[in-house]
Amino acid sequence: MAWECFRKDVLPFTAIVAVECTSVGLKILFKAAALRGMSYYVFITYSYAVATLILLPFPLIFRSTAALPSSKFPLISRICLLGLIGFVAHMCGYKGIEYGSPTLASAISSLTPAFTFILAIIFRFLPSSTSQAKIIGTIASISGALVIIFYKGPEVFSSPTLMPSSSVSYWPLESSQSNWAAGGLLLAVECFLGSIWYIIQTQAMKICPAELIVVFFHDLCGTIISAPVCLLAESNLSAWRLRPSIAKVAVVYSGFTGTLLGILVHTWGLRVKGPVYVALFKPLSIAIAAVLSATFLGDALHLGSVVGAVILSVGFYAVIWGKAKENTADSGFSSLASSSTAPLLQTQCIEDMTQ
Repeated sequence: MAWECFRKDVLPFTAIVAVECTSVGLKILFKAAALRGMSYYVFITYSYAVATLILLPFPLIFRSTAALPSSKFPLISRICLLGLIGFVAHMCGYKGIEYGSPTLASAISSLTPAFTFILAIIFRFLPSSTSQAKIIGTIASISGALVIIFYKGPEVFSSPTLMPSSSVSYWPLESSQSNWAAGGLLLAVECFLGSIWYIIQTQAMKICPAELIVVFFHDLCGTIISAPVCLLAESNLSAWRLRPSIAKVAVVYSGFTGTLLGILVHTWGLRVKGPVYVALFKPLSIAIAAVLSATFLGDALHLGSVVGAVILSVGFYAVIWGKAKENTADSGFSSLASSSTAPLLQTQCIEDMTQ
C-alpha cells in the first residue's frame, strides 16, 4: 500500500518538480549562450541530436518492441506530429526568451495549465461539467499572462553586480517594449503548442505505453525536421561551431535534461496522471527563474512580471482548488454508491447461490 502510494503520488510529484527546476536552469543557460551570439537554430538542432544519440542504445538494450501495437500507423503518425509540434514550440520558445528573459518565459509558461485544461475538456479527458472556480481560474491565468506581455512597468529588483564595463556587449540587460511584447506572444504560442503536445502525447501513450520508445522516436523525428530547416535558416556555417564553453554546456544540458529527461518524465507523467496534472506544475518555475535570472544574468525584475505572476498564480490555485473539490465530491459519491449497492449485490449473490 505504501509503495503504491509512493509510485502513484509521491514519485510523479517529485519527478515533475525536479524537471521544472532543470527547465529553469536550461532557460538561464540558453539566455547566457544567446547573449554571447549563439543561434537558437543551432541550439535546437544540437539539442535534439544529443538526446537522440543518448537514447539510441536503450530500445535495443531493453528490447521493448513487444509493447508496439500491431497497427503501427496511428502511433507513427502521432509521433511525427509530436515531433513537428515540439520543434515549432521550441522555435517560438527560444526566440521568445531571446527577445525577453527567462523570467518572462517562466511566467508565461503558467498559461500551459489553462490551455491544457481547455483542450482536455474539448478532447474529453475531463468532464465538460466544470466548476466555477476552475473556469474563473482559467480566465485569471490568461489575464495574468496578458498583463505580463503588454505591461512591463518599472524595475522592482535588479542585480548591480553583473555589470562590468568589459562585458557590455555581452549583457544587453534591457529589451525594448516591442521586443518584450513579441517575446511574450511567442512564449504564449509555445505554451499553446505545448498543451496540444500533452494531449497528443497522452493519446500516443495509450497506444504504446513504452516511454523510451516513444521519446526516442519523438527526438529522432525532431532531429530529422530541425536539421534541414535550421540549416536553411542559419546558412552561416561558422555559427555551427560551438566555440564558447557556455554554448557547449548549454547544448549538452539541453539535450540531456530538456529534450531527453524532461520529455521522458513528462511522457511518463502523462501516462500515470494525465495531461492536466503535468501542466499544473508550470507556475512553480516563476520564483526560481526570477531569482536566478537576476543573480546570474543581471536581468531586472519588472512590476508587470510581478503583478501578472500573482494573477497567474491565483488563477492556477483556483483551478487546483476546484479540481480538488470535484475529486472530493466524486469520491464521496462513489463511496455512497458502493455502500448503497453492496447489500443489493450481496442479496443477488445469495439468491443466485440458493437457486
